[in-house]
This record gives sequence, C-alpha cells and structure tokens, in this order.
Amino acid sequence: MLRHVTNRILAQGLRCPAPPSGAAGAARMYHERVVDHYDHPRNVGSFDKNDPTVGTGLVGAPACGDVMKLQIKVDDESGKIVDACFKTFGCGSAIASSSVATEWMKGKQMEEVLTIKNTEIAKHLSLPPVKLHCSMLAEDAIKAAVKDYALKRAKSDGAPETAPIKKAADA
Repeated sequence: MLRHVTNRILAQGLRCPAPPSGAAGAARMYHERVVDHYDHPRNVGSFDKNDPTVGTGLVGAPACGDVMKLQIKVDDESGKIVDACFKTFGCGSAIASSSVATEWMKGKQMEEVLTIKNTEIAKHLSLPPVKLHCSMLAEDAIKAAVKDYALKRAKSDGAPETAPIKKAADA
C-alpha cells in the first residue's frame, strides 16, 4: 500500500503541466542562445593584466551580484583586437552576455567594439526585461577594457591621447 501511494505522489511530482499564460507563477524560459552560451561559453579565461597589449574591464552589479571581467588582447600595429576572454560570476544571462561580447569583439578595431551596445546583445540573446542589466554589464566591461588598454598605451608611449583612446576615456 505504501509503495502504491509513494509511486502516485512521485508520478504527480514529475508532471510539469504548462502554467496558463500570464500566470504569476509562469516558468521563465531562456532563449536557446542564452542556454547555448551558458552551457558552452566561448572564450573563458584570462590574460596577464600586466601585459601592455591587454586591456581589462572589471564591472559589477551589486544589486544582483553579477561580476564580469572582460579582457582584450590588441595588436599594437593594427589596433585590432586579436583575442578576448572573460570570467563572469553571476547568472546565466550574465555569462551568455559575456560570451557573446567576446565573440563579437574579436577581429574588430577598437573604435568598432565601442559601438557594440547592450541593446544589440540583449536582442541577440532575447533577454527578458529583468535581465537587461546583464547586457548592460557586458557593454560597460567592453568600454572599461578599451579604456584600460588605451591608458596603458598612453603611459607607455608618453604621447597624448589619440582618438580611440579619447573615445574610450569618455565612455
């Protein structure tokens, strides 16, 4: 008898009927791109922050606990970003936003990556409104990494700021 009741309870618990649309307890579903970038993040890792060709952006959102470190490796001759990586502590949307950002940055000029907007990342990942701060963090991390690289370059050159450096500093 007990086995029969236990099996009925377990069987009921395994059923997941779809909640009615608009219900307060509706399950939130992430877009397949978010799940893909969360399950298989691209470019996870870090570079030596003391390398003069590396720019590091470290940003966080105290309200939700997400912290994002995004780094770029720049070819000094061409000004192109030859590699990018990240480490993110936070939710799946923050990890996915970081992963997408690093993919979009590779092979682009410094000026180009400054045009990557959080709205583009959010749209690509189909982030729900409550997760838009994750894409904002990614945009801020991009700007911070470019600014860090630009400041390192200005210090090593001893030269006045150039246009991309000024743009990054203003961002």
